[in-house]
Amino acid sequence: MYKIINDPIYGFVSIGSDLILELVNHPIFLRLTRIKQMGCSSVVYPGAQHTRFSHALGAMHLMKSAIESLARKGTSISAEEKEAAMIAILLHDVGHGPFSHALEKILLNVHHEELSLYLMHQLNKEMDGQLDMAIQMFTGEYPRHFFHQMVSSQLDMDRLDYLQRDCFFSGVIEGSVGANRIIKMLDVHDDEIVILEKGIYSIDRFLNARRMMYWQVYLHRTGLAAELMLQNIIKRAKYLIEQGKELMCDPDLGFFLKNSISKKNFESDPKILEHYLQLDDYNIWNVIKSWQTSGDRVLEVLVKGILQRKLFDCELSHEEFDQNKIDTVKKSLLDKNFSEEEIGYLCLHGKVSNAAYTSDKQNIKVKMKSGDILDISNASDLSNIEALTKIVTKYYLCQPKVVS
Repeated sequence: MYKIINDPIYGFVSIGSDLILELVNHPIFLRLTRIKQMGCSSVVYPGAQHTRFSHALGAMHLMKSAIESLARKGTSISAEEKEAAMIAILLHDVGHGPFSHALEKILLNVHHEELSLYLMHQLNKEMDGQLDMAIQMFTGEYPRHFFHQMVSSQLDMDRLDYLQRDCFFSGVIEGSVGANRIIKMLDVHDDEIVILEKGIYSIDRFLNARRMMYWQVYLHRTGLAAELMLQNIIKRAKYLIEQGKELMCDPDLGFFLKNSISKKNFESDPKILEHYLQLDDYNIWNVIKSWQTSGDRVLEVLVKGILQRKLFDCELSHEEFDQNKIDTVKKSLLDKNFSEEEIGYLCLHGKVSNAAYTSDKQNIKVKMKSGDILDISNASDLSNIEALTKIVTKYYLCQPKVVS
């Protein structure tokens, strides 16, 4: 059955496969309609309310366009391979939990890609093995490796969509990338995705946009403060429950607050999956609202900070913060009668890193007019390409602005 969805980025996104339509309408995939793509970024960019669901559909659309572009250049791709590649990218984020990356490994100690693969296997059982090829492409086990590159690499359909989508909904136009141009410049050489030489400047723009979006949007200091506060709300709740305190909570979220879950636990107990599939952003918002009157001062500071936009002051620096400065923040909290243990939830310091391009991992390769294949950092005459390969680290120090 042929279906179309009107997407604000690409216009009409077509679903021309009964299997893909069945997946899109499946409860496991529909859960992504209740999970924000950008976690806490809406505290800075109010328009950033889009979901993992829309991102997955957009990435699938780009995969379809990329495969059709490669086919026009002479790469032989069967209808079955095309459908499998579209399914692999459609389901690549299906394992994400509430607030996407923000609460990853806090609610349970399993990476979202491992959960995505686990859920793909669950869907495959339900659909009598129809996802076998898609799973092989997702894991990199399919003999034609370039399909995996389009699902997961430094130039994949995931990144091409989320940069465009996040740029559009945040309103940060500097982060826009020419995805259509890049897709038209893709080719396959020795079973690897390469970019044609005339596409070098589009890749340069793509890498610059990625670096800029990380510092201006994804790691914006206010958004970072909100994310750290959200993480500590859950950490504090887990600690209080361990200490025997009763906190209002729904059974599904409560299960993960009361238990430490590993990948092994997840695979051995089917009930864990049932609980997990009920989790989305709404579970978190519901408990946060109820914890405003929890009776725990630390939890109430964090919760009211999120709900009433009393976000922590967050300072970023290229150098590590002097211990004396950290101690000064801790002393100010001690003076407000917080204990040493409680201060750990309120004085937050650490580091964040960003590398737009890592030249020693899944290189972006350029096919020169001469036929030579070069890494993008060597093929481009733009000096900033080399600069983009450097990992930039910033240190943060967050604290409450006002505590009563």
